[in-house]
Amino acid sequence: MPLSPSTPHRTRGTHPLPWLLAGLLALGLLAFAQHLRLFERGWFFVREWQHAGEWRAHALWLPDYRVSIEARPIAGVADDLSGLTFDPQRRSLFAVTNANPELLELSLDGRILRRIALHGFRDPEAIEYIAPGLYVVSDERDQRLIAVRLDDTTTRVDAGDGEQLALGMGRNGNKGFEGLAYDAAGRRLFVAKERDPMSIYEIRGFPQADDGQPLVMQVLDDPARDARLFVRDLSSLHFDAASGHLLALSDESRLVLELDGAGRPVSSLSLVAGRHGLERTIPQAEGIAMDDSGNLYLVSEPNLFYVFGKRPKDE
Repeated sequence: MPLSPSTPHRTRGTHPLPWLLAGLLALGLLAFAQHLRLFERGWFFVREWQHAGEWRAHALWLPDYRVSIEARPIAGVADDLSGLTFDPQRRSLFAVTNANPELLELSLDGRILRRIALHGFRDPEAIEYIAPGLYVVSDERDQRLIAVRLDDTTTRVDAGDGEQLALGMGRNGNKGFEGLAYDAAGRRLFVAKERDPMSIYEIRGFPQADDGQPLVMQVLDDPARDARLFVRDLSSLHFDAASGHLLALSDESRLVLELDGAGRPVSSLSLVAGRHGLERTIPQAEGIAMDDSGNLYLVSEPNLFYVFGKRPKDE
């Protein structure tokens, strides 16, 4: 029956709830993307592609690296493999384990050459070669750096026997010092704090040099550089003497970043399946090192070993 002029006309109103839910979902997605630093990461990938010709000539240029050894289990390691450094004199690698603290000397293809017991270490997370026979080990929970000396006969290392440096900066339980790197020419030790806040400190004067020259202890930070690190955590570091660049490994972001001398990201290596020849994503990457031929080594917890080599420029 047609409506009379006096009959009110009902219109279906729009319920605000779906729009409100959609808005909240969009805000949530934006917050999640920002938490993962996806916008900054995407913008960097665009710039990396745009400036490849310019940056490649002055960088290690990680996009050119391809995996040659993938996910090789390190026999004899059950869990908690962490840290990695290259010893140019011994032509070998050193790593640490933290549940049952040990130093492990590894061949360049991932075989255990010897095990060295660590005593007085609560939670060793990183090791760095400093000079022949001299290394630094980080104790994450105590935020201690401990200088240790090794030779061919060493089977045990006691923390109390070595020079130590305690740094109580941004203490946050198990989110302490995860990575070490050393610049021998500049006598700078880089120390990565994992997160909350994520930072890279530069320490001068530790460990003391064997030449008897006293060094003034300095601990420096660079908040501007740290803010440019669009990763969620830091797991390991490596300093490349030839380029003066720093490599920063992030487990949670599945990424290795190359930083130039000013701390600006210039290239990256993804640890995700399908990139750089990887068949599977690298799980929980915990250590990175590079030898003097430019080969890149990674270890992941509990016991996997990886090698990446740089392909020729004309490929």
